[in-house]
Amino acid sequence: MVFRRAAVLTMVACTLSACSVQHLAVDRLGDALAGSGATFSADDDPALVRDAAPFSLKLMESLLAERPEHAGLLLGAARGFTQYAYGFVQQGADEIEAEDVDAAFAQRERARRLYVRARGYGLRALAVAHPGIDTALRTQAEAALAPTRAADVPALYWTAAAWAAAIALSTDTPEAVADLPVVGAMMDRALALDPGFDAGALHTFMITFAMSRAGEAAPAATARRHFDAAITLSHGRQAGPYLALAEAVAVAEQNRAEFLALLDTALAIDADADPAHRLETLILQRRARWLQGRVDELFLE
Repeated sequence: MVFRRAAVLTMVACTLSACSVQHLAVDRLGDALAGSGATFSADDDPALVRDAAPFSLKLMESLLAERPEHAGLLLGAARGFTQYAYGFVQQGADEIEAEDVDAAFAQRERARRLYVRARGYGLRALAVAHPGIDTALRTQAEAALAPTRAADVPALYWTAAAWAAAIALSTDTPEAVADLPVVGAMMDRALALDPGFDAGALHTFMITFAMSRAGEAAPAATARRHFDAAITLSHGRQAGPYLALAEAVAVAEQNRAEFLALLDTALAIDADADPAHRLETLILQRRARWLQGRVDELFLE
C-alpha cells in the first residue's frame, strides 16, 4: 500500500512538473512572439509581412488557447489583427472598389470582423490587469477606466483603435455606433496617462476621431491641434498625421491644395528615418499615392 501510494504521488508530481514545463515553454514562446511586432514594424517589405502575418497571428491564438491570460500575447494579438486588417485588408478593399464593388464589400466585412477580434483580445488584455473592466466599459466607462495606469496605455490604444475601426465599418448598425463614446473615453484616458505614447500615436488617432465625435464644438480646430502635437512628437518623420489630416479635415473642408500638399509631404518622408515605423510609413505612402489618383472624386472643384 505504501509503495502504491508513493507511486501515485510520484506520478502526480511528474504530471504537475510536465505541466509546469509546458506552461513555461508556452510563456517563453509567447513572450518572444508578443515582441515580434517590433520586427514586423521595422520591415521594409510590406508584401512579405502581409504573407507572414497570418501564420504569426494564428500561432498567437494557439498559444492563447493554452495560456488565455498571457497579457503580452493578448496585446500582441490586438495590435497584430488591427494592423493586418487596416494595412492589408481594408486598404485593399478601398483600392479595388472602383473595379469590383462586391469584392470590396466582402473585403471590408472581413476587415470589420478582424477588428472585432482585435478588440476582444484588447479587452481581455485590459481585464488581466483590471478584472471586470471589459464588461464595465459600456455602462460606466469613466469609472471603469479610473484604475488604469500608464502601463495600460498600449492596451487602451490598440483596443480603442480596433473598436473605432470596427465602428467605422458598421455605420449602418446603431448599436455599434453607440459605442463611440466608450472609444473616446478610452483615448482620453490614454492621453491623460501618456500623451507622448508611441511618438504621438494617440494624437494621430484623435485627428480623425475629433471629426466624428459627438459634442465637439470645433472639430476641425481640435483635429489640427492634435495634428500639431503628433508632428511635434514624431518629429515629422511619420506619414500618419499627414494622411489623417488630409482625409479627415482637408476633404471635409474641400481644401484641395492642402490635401495635395499633405500627401506630398507624406510621400517625401524617408521611411528609414524612423526604423520603428518603417512598415507603417511604406503602407501609408502607398495609400497616399492611391489618394492622389482619387483627388478629382474627392473634391468638387
